[in-house]
Amino acid sequence: MEIHPNFKLDEIAYDAKGLLALAKNYRTSEIDYRRDIGDFLMQWLADSTTIEVQTSGSTGAPKLIRLQKKHMVNSAMATGAYFNLGPNSRTLLCLPAQYIAGKMMLVRALVLGWNISMVSPSLTPLAALEGRFDFVAMIPAQVEQSLKELHRVESVLIGGAAVSESLRKKLVSLPVESYESYGMTETITHIALKKINQDYFTCLPQVSVSKDDRGCLVINVPKVADTPIVTNDIVELVNQYKFKWLGRWDNVINSGGVKLIPERIEKKYAEVLSRRFFVAGLPDDTFGNQLVLLLEGNPTMEEEIVAKLNSLQSLEKLEYPKKIFFTPQFIETETGKINRGRTLELVLS
Repeated sequence: MEIHPNFKLDEIAYDAKGLLALAKNYRTSEIDYRRDIGDFLMQWLADSTTIEVQTSGSTGAPKLIRLQKKHMVNSAMATGAYFNLGPNSRTLLCLPAQYIAGKMMLVRALVLGWNISMVSPSLTPLAALEGRFDFVAMIPAQVEQSLKELHRVESVLIGGAAVSESLRKKLVSLPVESYESYGMTETITHIALKKINQDYFTCLPQVSVSKDDRGCLVINVPKVADTPIVTNDIVELVNQYKFKWLGRWDNVINSGGVKLIPERIEKKYAEVLSRRFFVAGLPDDTFGNQLVLLLEGNPTMEEEIVAKLNSLQSLEKLEYPKKIFFTPQFIETETGKINRGRTLELVLS
């Protein structure tokens, strides 16, 4: 694959030969994130037209899939056009290159000629660096811990997990363009974006969407995938280019014949609950499943939690939890998302 002549990594320009030597050196590094970068660069510079990518495992067991390099280039070009990020844009890689989001930051830099810096994918990636950045991609947890540094960033792209209402409110008042992304490994990161204060995602150019009979999103993105991608994401569709994400079909709870979408209920709970939490369904002889609430951290007076939830006028009858559980720490996937299934198993064991 060709390398843009303006491409720089940590302020150093590389051609294909120099980058290959760097990749080989990184593969033997004792630092995990550098090894991941080295492994990816070796794959990218190889003659193969495809690359092997691991999914995050947030909705099931992680798996390896193959993506076309030409599709990854197309995705990079679309991002560059949307954010007006041309050659010499200063950007930051602070996500693991083991997964698609980190890999695509490198692809964008290689294809568009960015000057990209790299740091360990910690929760405070900006703390060790000086100067301004035109574009940074982060997960919500990194954004939360970097609020005091975001004035140095022109645009921050947030993905990998849902943005909480409390974080959303903090970002609105900051002098940074904050965008929430919708995408997955199979779509080579984002295919739709929305500003942090908006409810609806807008598709990138040459992307269109529809719904299947479950109400789940179907993505048509010919420059990135050869066939339509059927997701398990329940959406409200405005038109073929605009939609609102409601929740995951995998998480739907059927209680007394009513389908409860956990993510919609959690959005309401977030108005009064400050710690991390999620809702789930447990088998029930009467209703089939009953709604339960799981909270992270030290146990609190259950009556206090119930009182807070009772203060929410927006809750419908079946949206009140029948039981409340506490656990010291949620189990997470390797990319920092809450592993709902394993956490629920832990709490119930």
